[in-house]
Formats: sequence, C-alpha cells, structure tokens
Amino acid sequence: QVQLVESGGGLVQPGGSLRLSCVASGSIFDINTMGWYRQAKGKGQLLVATITRGGSTNYADSVKGRFTISRDNAENMMYLQMNSLKPEDTAVYYCNAASITYPGKMYWGKGTRVTVPS
Repeated sequence: QVQLVESGGGLVQPGGSLRLSCVASGSIFDINTMGWYRQAKGKGQLLVATITRGGSTNYADSVKGRFTISRDNAENMMYLQMNSLKPEDTAVYYCNAASITYPGKMYWGKGTRVTVPS
C-alpha cells in the first residue's frame, strides 16, 4: 500500500500563489504516474495535472501557464506550484498515484483545501 499526504492548502487572495506538497510513504516502489486532482463544492473531481516518473507533465487547460507540477523521486515528494490563483481554483486538492503492480489501481490522499475568495 501507498500512503499519500497533502499539505500547503489555505486561503489566498486572487492573483496570489500557493505551493502544495504531497509526500508518499509505504510501498513507494509501486508508484508510477502521480497527479493532482481537485473537487470544488458540489462538483465532480477534475484532473489538474499529472507527472510521470520520468518527469513528463500534462495539465488541464484551465491551469496551463499558471500551475506547475513537479516531483522529487528521491524524496518521495510531489509538488504543485499554483500562481495567479483565481476564485474558480477554490477546491479540495487531492494527491494521486497510479500503481505499477496493479494497472488501474489508484492511491489517493485525503486532500488539502484551497480557497481563493471572489
């Protein structure tokens, strides 16, 4: 099993920045691609960004140019640098990791809340 713990959420004014962190523990050898998802109140969970073990990234159109995903495999960490934050970025952000051993299996953190007031 893999445990994921997010941190770094909070309240930030529009135009501000936050950096989210996700630390992985447990069977870290089982981690393939990692990603950030978010869920706004009353809405479904949406992909924000993903990053492969080799560092290839993918972003939702809504965050391109504003958010940057990165990971440090040696430290079992993943980050999401969020700049130029907007009220529509308000959501709970979840760390995600795909299993190598069991294709289709996903590990999830419990989330960290980001609030950008309008």
